[in-house]
Amino acid sequence: GLFGGVGIGLPPVLVYGGRHLKEKVARDVICGRKSFSLCITEPGGGSDVAAVQTTATWSGDAWVVNGAKKWITGGMKADYFTVLCCTDSKANGHRGMSMLLLERGMPGITLRRMKTQGWWASQTTYVEFDNVRVPAENLIGKQGEGFKYTMVNFNHERFLMAVQMVRSCRVCLEDAVTFAQRRQTFGRRLVDHQAIRHKIAEMARRIEAVHLKVENYCFQVKCGCPDDTLGGYMALLKVDASRALEFCAREASQILGGQSFTRGGGAGSRVERIYREVRVMAIGGGSE
Repeated sequence: GLFGGVGIGLPPVLVYGGRHLKEKVARDVICGRKSFSLCITEPGGGSDVAAVQTTATWSGDAWVVNGAKKWITGGMKADYFTVLCCTDSKANGHRGMSMLLLERGMPGITLRRMKTQGWWASQTTYVEFDNVRVPAENLIGKQGEGFKYTMVNFNHERFLMAVQMVRSCRVCLEDAVTFAQRRQTFGRRLVDHQAIRHKIAEMARRIEAVHLKVENYCFQVKCGCPDDTLGGYMALLKVDASRALEFCAREASQILGGQSFTRGGGAGSRVERIYREVRVMAIGGGSE
C-alpha cells in the first residue's frame, strides 16, 4: 500500500529519464515525501500494452494528453504519474509509444477511487486525462521507446509481486499448520489426519519450488544478465507464483474452515485477506 506505486512508477524515471527529471522527483519520492503511480492499463485493454489508446499530441511547446487509465495502483495519493501514451499514430503498434511524466497539479487530471476485491490499501484509481498539457522536458527517455521501457519495467514489477506472493503463501501455510496443531477433530489433532498432512505437504512443495525460482532470478540479475533475456523467465515465474498462491490460499482456508471466512481478527483472518488478493496477483502486472 505504501510502496507499490512507487516501486513500479519511479524506476523508469531513474533508468531512462534525464538528469533534470531525476533531480525533480527522485529525492522527495525516495525520502517518502511524495508518491508515484505507473499508468499503463486502460479500460479497453490491460496486458495488451501495444493497444494503448491514450494519446499525447504535440502542440506548440508541449504534449497534450487525452485518455484514461484504469486499475492504477496508488493513484489517489500519487504526486507523479508515469504514463504510457501513443505519441505517433502513424507508427506501427508499439513503435509509436512514449512515456511521459505527469504531475498531480496539472489541469485536466481527474482521479476516482475504485472499490476493489482486495488490495484496499493500494487506493486503486481510475485516472482521466482531458487536454493535459505536459512540458517537453517531461518526456521520459526517448520518443517511441515507451513500449520497451514498459516491458523491461515489468520484470521488476513481477519480481516484486512474486516475492510478495511467496511470502503470502508462507503465511497461509504457517497459519494452517498452527491451527491444525491445536484443533481437535474426531478424537485427535487435525494435523494428525493424513488428508490434512497431504495438503500441508503439497503447499510446502509448491512454495519451495517458486522460492527457488525467485532466488534463481536474483542470481541471474546479480550476474549481470540483460533484462531482455530474463523477460520470459520472469513471466513464467509470475504465473507459477500466482498459481501457488491460489492453491495455498484455498488449501489453508479449507484447513481453517469457518475461521478463514471471518474478518477482523482470529486464527483465519490473514488467510481471509490473502484469499481476497489472489485475483489481483494473478491479473495485475500482466495477466496469467
